[in-house]
Amino acid sequence: MIDYQRYPRLTGSLRAHSDIAERLHYRGDSDELQRRRQQSINNDSKNILTWNDLQLSLIQHSSSTEIESQIKQFRKFAIEFAGADLDSNSIDDICVFLFEFFYPINQIQVSHLNKLKLRFPTYTQQLVTQTFDLIRKIKTLLKPTFTTDNTKSSSSSGKTFFGATTVFHPVLLQIEEPIPWLDRVSYDVAYLEQQKQNQVEIPDEILPTIAASSSSTASSNIYTQKWLQDRLRDVQKSRANPDDLSQQEFCNIVFDTLVSSQSNDELSITLCDIIGYDHLDLIGDLVQNRQAIVDGVLNTAKARPREIIRAPEVVQRQNQPVHGPTIVVQSEQEKRLEKQFKKQERKFYQQLQQQQQQQNSDQDLDEFTDPEILKYERERQLLQAQEKRHERFSNPTTSRPTIRYPFVFDLLQEIKQTTAFVGGYNLLLPENIERQVSPIFERVHLPAGEPIKITNLGKHVCSELVRFEDLEPLGQILFKDGVKTLNLVQSVVYKTAAFSNENILISAPTGAGKTNIAMLTILNELRRHYDPNSGVLFDTDFKIIYVAPMKALASEMVDNFSRRLSSLGLQVKELTGDMQLTKAEIEQTHMIITTPEKWDVVTRKSMGDAKLVQSVKLLIIDEIHLLHEDRGPVIEALVARTLRQVEQTQELIRIVGLSATLPNYVDIARFLRVNLMTGLFFFDGRFRPVPLAQTFFGVKGKNTMEVSKNYDDICYDEILKQIKVNRQQVLVFVHARNATVRTGLQILEYARNRNDLKHFEYSPKDEDAAKDTIQYQDALKHVNHSKNAQLRDLFPYGIAMHHAGMLRQDRNMVEKYFAKGFIKVLVCTATLAWGVNLPAHAVIIKGTELYDSKRGSFIDLSILDVLQIFGRAGRPQFDTNGHGIILTTYNKLHHYLALLTRQNPIESQFIAHLTDNLNAEIVLGTVTNVSEACSWLRYTYLNVRLHQSPITYGINAHMKTMDPHLNSFTRDLIIKAAQELDKAHMIRFEEKNEYLFATDLGRTASHYYINYVTIETINEHLSNRFMTEAELLGLLSLADEFSQLKVRDDELDELDLLYSNYCHLPIKGGAEHVHGKVNILMQSYVSRAQINSFSLVSDMSYVNQNVVRLIRALFEVVLKRSWATLSSRLLRLAKTVEQRIWDTVNPLWQFSQYINAEILQKLDAKQLTPERLLEMDPKDIGTMIHNARLGKEIKTYASHIPILDIETQIQPITRTVLRIKLTITAAFKWSDKIHGNMCQQFWIWIEDPDTDNIYHSEYFIITKKQVKFQEPQTIVFTIPIIEPLANQYYVRAISDRWLGSDTTTIISFQNLILPERHMPHTELLDLDPLPITALGNPQYEALFRFKHFNPIQTQLFHCLYHTNYNTLLGSPTGSGKTVAAEIAMFRVFNHYPDMKCVYIAPLKALVRERIQDWKVRFEERLGKKVIELTGDFTPDTRAIQLADVIVTTPEKWDGMSRSWQTRSYVKQVALLIIDEIHMLGEDRGPVLEVIVSRTNFIASHTERPLRIIGLSTAVANARDLADWLNITGTIGLYNFRPSVRPVPLEAHIQGYPGKHYCPRCMSMNKPAYQAIRTHSPNKPVLIFVSSRRQTRLTAEDLTKYLLMDDNPKQWLNMPEYEINNLLTQIQDKSLRLTLSFGIGIHHAGLKDRDRHIVEELFVNQRIQILVATSTLAWGVNFPAHLVIIKGTEYYDGKTHRYVDFPITDVLQMMGRAGRPQFDDSGIAVIMVHDVKKNFYKKFLYEPFPVESSLLNVLSDHLNAEIVSGTISSKQEALDYLTWTYFFRRLLVNPSYYHMEPLSETADQQTTLNTYLSNIVQRSLNDLIYSTCIYLDQVDQRTLHATVHGKIASHYYLSYKTIQMFAQRLTSTITIGELIDLVSLAYEYAEMPVSR
Repeated sequence: MIDYQRYPRLTGSLRAHSDIAERLHYRGDSDELQRRRQQSINNDSKNILTWNDLQLSLIQHSSSTEIESQIKQFRKFAIEFAGADLDSNSIDDICVFLFEFFYPINQIQVSHLNKLKLRFPTYTQQLVTQTFDLIRKIKTLLKPTFTTDNTKSSSSSGKTFFGATTVFHPVLLQIEEPIPWLDRVSYDVAYLEQQKQNQVEIPDEILPTIAASSSSTASSNIYTQKWLQDRLRDVQKSRANPDDLSQQEFCNIVFDTLVSSQSNDELSITLCDIIGYDHLDLIGDLVQNRQAIVDGVLNTAKARPREIIRAPEVVQRQNQPVHGPTIVVQSEQEKRLEKQFKKQERKFYQQLQQQQQQQNSDQDLDEFTDPEILKYERERQLLQAQEKRHERFSNPTTSRPTIRYPFVFDLLQEIKQTTAFVGGYNLLLPENIERQVSPIFERVHLPAGEPIKITNLGKHVCSELVRFEDLEPLGQILFKDGVKTLNLVQSVVYKTAAFSNENILISAPTGAGKTNIAMLTILNELRRHYDPNSGVLFDTDFKIIYVAPMKALASEMVDNFSRRLSSLGLQVKELTGDMQLTKAEIEQTHMIITTPEKWDVVTRKSMGDAKLVQSVKLLIIDEIHLLHEDRGPVIEALVARTLRQVEQTQELIRIVGLSATLPNYVDIARFLRVNLMTGLFFFDGRFRPVPLAQTFFGVKGKNTMEVSKNYDDICYDEILKQIKVNRQQVLVFVHARNATVRTGLQILEYARNRNDLKHFEYSPKDEDAAKDTIQYQDALKHVNHSKNAQLRDLFPYGIAMHHAGMLRQDRNMVEKYFAKGFIKVLVCTATLAWGVNLPAHAVIIKGTELYDSKRGSFIDLSILDVLQIFGRAGRPQFDTNGHGIILTTYNKLHHYLALLTRQNPIESQFIAHLTDNLNAEIVLGTVTNVSEACSWLRYTYLNVRLHQSPITYGINAHMKTMDPHLNSFTRDLIIKAAQELDKAHMIRFEEKNEYLFATDLGRTASHYYINYVTIETINEHLSNRFMTEAELLGLLSLADEFSQLKVRDDELDELDLLYSNYCHLPIKGGAEHVHGKVNILMQSYVSRAQINSFSLVSDMSYVNQNVVRLIRALFEVVLKRSWATLSSRLLRLAKTVEQRIWDTVNPLWQFSQYINAEILQKLDAKQLTPERLLEMDPKDIGTMIHNARLGKEIKTYASHIPILDIETQIQPITRTVLRIKLTITAAFKWSDKIHGNMCQQFWIWIEDPDTDNIYHSEYFIITKKQVKFQEPQTIVFTIPIIEPLANQYYVRAISDRWLGSDTTTIISFQNLILPERHMPHTELLDLDPLPITALGNPQYEALFRFKHFNPIQTQLFHCLYHTNYNTLLGSPTGSGKTVAAEIAMFRVFNHYPDMKCVYIAPLKALVRERIQDWKVRFEERLGKKVIELTGDFTPDTRAIQLADVIVTTPEKWDGMSRSWQTRSYVKQVALLIIDEIHMLGEDRGPVLEVIVSRTNFIASHTERPLRIIGLSTAVANARDLADWLNITGTIGLYNFRPSVRPVPLEAHIQGYPGKHYCPRCMSMNKPAYQAIRTHSPNKPVLIFVSSRRQTRLTAEDLTKYLLMDDNPKQWLNMPEYEINNLLTQIQDKSLRLTLSFGIGIHHAGLKDRDRHIVEELFVNQRIQILVATSTLAWGVNFPAHLVIIKGTEYYDGKTHRYVDFPITDVLQMMGRAGRPQFDDSGIAVIMVHDVKKNFYKKFLYEPFPVESSLLNVLSDHLNAEIVSGTISSKQEALDYLTWTYFFRRLLVNPSYYHMEPLSETADQQTTLNTYLSNIVQRSLNDLIYSTCIYLDQVDQRTLHATVHGKIASHYYLSYKTIQMFAQRLTSTITIGELIDLVSLAYEYAEMPVSR
């Protein structure tokens, strides 16, 4: 508010454009009244002695410097008196109280102790003595001039008159059109008063008076201003607290009420509230003579209602100096109103003059004909209109007609209500309230209502209660625990809850049985999965989520639901911050009880928990009225996310909202998308099982101590009142553990002083007196054995306390004896209300302030806690009503009264948390642009309240008129939040196109629940990659999560003590700053320090709840930056805090719960680390610790610390890329007790110690089975090599949980030999396209649809068609390599017609494609016989003999050519074409290698021309391949760049985070949809995925996104009737669904007909999208404009993990992008794991070198050659190797094949010979051992094949399989055993398993 004593009064119009004060909404005279009252209170408080004043006075009047230390010590004593759970202000008041108490006394007497006992019941005699002595000492240090009176602040300075300190400054106004105040009415009091200044004389009285009129009417009226003033002065004197309103204010309120528009009945009620029920006679006079009083006051004073209210200000303004010209600004509207007024005024004067002439009377004009009065009346009417307009705008629903909802039972909306001034505020309350005002409190009592009866509801609502027998069998199972009938609330809800799927909102009193209502909705869900015949659930693939408001309530709900659902075999588990679930446990759980924050974390992850979120069918949100608290935005985000998921997936998720009674329940129902007529249920207090009476006390007092005393007095009086009536029990709720003891002792002391102990002590009932007495005596014995001294002292008097800090056995004992009635008064904390169902007749909430560590200050008790506590009032079995009493301060009385009578609507808090929630949605992928963000916002509760109460959120009338749907407002909110996120680098916001992209930083913030301000802090301070642990803790303490904490003076000493004793790291800034305090608390937590201060305990708890996730988030940020040292430090720091052990101590302290602390200390003293212990003998360990028995046990624990054994292999791929293979084995012993039953997690990374860079990192999991059986795990990845080469890299494996669990392995580069740089690519010559007529054969020319060869074919034509040179063609997919092969085949047809061409394709699908094509073109048109030779189709020998072209696979041709000597058709091959020859480096590569080697060998022996043509993608080491293929020089070698394509390719590589493949793949679906919309909205699209399941999931997700679009059939290019006819022929269910939207599915598991239909539709562009497995890239040639590779990994059954596709497969998929006939360019979008993004960036644009993989299967191929006779000795085997590609690459890249120098002096030839001899000898030994070959016994050199070896070669079996058969085959083997034996074949071990 503006201080009008300093600044001149200006109009609102002027203030709006000046900086004098903020523009405020008009709030009426009630706010002005509150302002004056507060000003009066502030003035009064100046006369109260404060601790600061006292300290200052003591120091000023002291004669010694010791006074400051004495004052400090005195405050410590005051804290001991009060307890550590009070705030600093309260401690200050206690200091003053104690000083004033002890200062005047010279000797402590019993009366003094009794007085102290009442205020501080926990004091000790020693403390009193110490405090008294200290005061005596302070007194001796003071000068004689000191008295307690002169410490009070003086207030005699007088009031400063208005304008006395004002300095005039001219105001320059620049007002732009349109004028901003045209839409509001101005009330310019200053202008009116300026006009009246010289006309009206206002005397210095309470009510202004003017000279009396000569009117006879005035003189005859006794009801003058003086009469009213005198009567009200008497009332004012008799008021309990006459200082709360001045006489002027009191008169103004009464007069303003008299001139209001209220009826006489309403006026009577209002005057009773204002004046009081003790003055009914005066109220009767005022009402009866209302008009006369108003006329009398106006006639005598000529005053106006508004002048009366403003009278003091008018007096001040009359005396103010005129500093400048008065400025009046009027709008056009005001000018028109003024003209109209003047016109009416003139007209009125004319009529008046005529009447005067006719009557010739001297009578004065009536006051209402005075122009000035009319002007004031006009202003008053305008102001009232503005007030009504403001009210209507702030709550527009009031103007709407009331709609009756069938299931809303809200008595407050129906009964007559009245207004009442409570706590200085005007509230709307029921008529039957009782009020009492006294000097120490104001009391409002709401009597208990009559419970509603079922007959009052009507048969259409509920005709009768639902009986247990009426429930279906499944319902009877769920409600079998003692439920005979559902209660009234449950019966009303029954039909909707249990027999419909619609969303519902249940708002009912606490204790109405909302848990059973939740069970009814669960019943409805279970019915869908229940087989009534068998009585079991046939489908358990569903999840029910119950969101509980607190973790304590979550555990209670788990017990409840588990008990009731277990008989159906359903699992109920808790998922909270304290209770984590593994992935397997989540899959097995059917109902999850969680908290809002935890479920928000789960649902905001697109990875990991996606399957869980998608399987949710029912979401129950308990206590949804939390929306108005700080946690409200979490619930809004949850519901909005769920509602959007339902719309996008079209899969039902039912939302059930449960709540206590709500004020604006209709708004919340709209938010939950509830049908108001069928799903909204509101039950008021009449439906409570036990009606509740509520009493509110507003406690008054001048300072905290006085308020505290009044609290104690009122609390005791109310307790006594309750226990006197029928011996009722009372629960007293306080808000700190220490307060329970203090309050219990206080109650006991009050009872002693007032002789009331007899009412508290237990007395048995008459009928069971003997039995009860015995039980009570037993109880006394049990309590006396308790270690709790206070409990032992209080229990005999019927008093006890209960809080979470007590021992479990003590709490159980208290609960048991309270239930039995032995305890009359139980003082407890709120945890009892939440955790234990222990009702009492009455509950008392003593005080409503509690410490909130999150805010770092005391806050008001939430309405949720109040309702929960009041829910414990009334015992359904014994009481007819319950009583809830709340004691709060006077200024908070209206707050709680308004809350509990539903006066204040629940508002949204979402705007304050919009930025972080928007980031979560962007990371999740549900929001990708501003438009989607605005759409998301429309699902929030904020959107509902924006339209219902726009002014609450800063939307004025003009804004609402211009933007009725608030689209611009919400858009501005989103853009502002996006800009803040972009500034913090959490997202990338492209403002031009409004796209929103998540970043790694944003993902980290969302995953760890970090707000964006903290991220900005991290960005600012995280700049040094070598920060120390102390600096890291300093950075963490700056987090915004801790910014609201405060440093209190009374905490400084303890903080200093903690710093000196428990902090291991230095702290910058000390304890004086918040970040220093946070740092101290972090380190004290790790050091397990004991803290005394209550506020510090709470603050430490809050800090520790947040610090771990902050450290984890910071670790992830640093890891993404690849900072090795800092990553290691942060991970170690995170484990330090989690384990609460400093990393400098022995890691065995982590087993402190198993190993005695004394033993651990001995280990520390001897410096026996786990590494040393593992090397020692157990006996030696026992000797060292002086306990021989424990030596073995200690060593066992040392072996439990998780350590990994890592072996490394390095293979240079190029000079810049290194492949690393890690073989990891567990080097520790598994213990279920220590490690659990699942797995252990590690972080593994490769770091360069010289540059501190991390080149690769990943999260590694090792399972219990792998540890127990020592199963090695393999990780293969690539890292960059930077020259000059470092000496070594480090492989670090660090446990994610355990300290001391670090493994470092060195990768040495000392003997690493990098391959040479590769020769440049073949340049594509700028040649004219060669016409097909160059073939010189019309038959050949007719085979092609085009007229010219493309540039690559043109450049190769001469070599292929006119020479016999072997040729290697490396070019991208789609560049026409098949045509090049056909040109070479034509040469064979021309020159060697009797010879054969063999075409080897890597896949049977490719073979089939070539057969289908060449059967038509070659066989039918050219007469050349074409046959297929595959595992599926093997023609007879004659057909092969007659064939001209053989199309086969590598394995088949290898098997055929092994017996080349006996198969003449093998010798007749003139041309061998190997397609995709770059596959040499893959698993099937050795077969190709052997084929080429054998072909060269055959050609050398037969002396027939044999040409080899290799077709490949562009490769890096083409020269090596060419040499191996006997291509000399450059003729025949054509290796073009990857960019040389007929259709240019544009590639986009996108990285996606996530540790798990399937969730990561799912997160790619929406980006894939957006890529289609962006790059290929109308052209064909191919989407490649890794498995059949992924084809289905991807296609179904795309259909869901289509359903959200305006045109869902946009990808279907055929009439509806045609697609419907086709769908009837489709057998696959998923394909039938997706085809109707233009999306096809293609994989090997489809029926042939389904696959054929899909192919035809896609080729003919009837459907636009085809989702296929990667095999399609090799199979049918289906080019598309856009290719999306959705994931580059597949599941490998051999290694049981996801492995990368070969780079060649990825290139093959990319090659399908771009249709030469239709597109000018193609687009490929490659979606990869983010850690592999750089790898694909490199090798998708640079050719990949081809290495040999022959070494892995060398034994099998040597066996085949020995069988065929090619090899007969070891030397021949060595010679054979020289023909292989392996030998070529061994010479070029020896390190890849692990060939290292034998010694520093050994030459390369010696090393090579030794290396080859060793591998040949090793392979031959394997064959000999497997009985495939044997060594000639005579010469010891010749190798002979055995029968087993021949069988292996003939049937293409591994030597390992033959060995197993030879060992296990017997003559008596059964068929079953034979099948088992075959299934164990080594060939099946290689078979991949797809998911």
